[in-house]
Amino acid sequence: MRIQVRRTGGFAGIERHKVVDTTGLPDAREWHALAEKAFAAGRDTRPVGVPDGFSYEITVDGKTVYAADPRLTEEQRRLISKVLKEGA
Repeated sequence: MRIQVRRTGGFAGIERHKVVDTTGLPDAREWHALAEKAFAAGRDTRPVGVPDGFSYEITVDGKTVYAADPRLTEEQRRLISKVLKEGA
């Protein structure tokens, strides 16, 4: 599974983009479960966020959903944080 997160917005407007390929990872099942829950809670269109808040594109195996602060689910927050921290 290939998981991508693109974060835009924020006070400085700096974009971050990271990718994790779970193929061969020992914790791939946990990644998959988290990605499925986060993806299911996403929207097909970009939501309206708050001033200086972050907006996110979550792409799993080529399919993209959108989310924005402050209305992230716990699973979205965990997946975004994990991908941005560990992704390449």
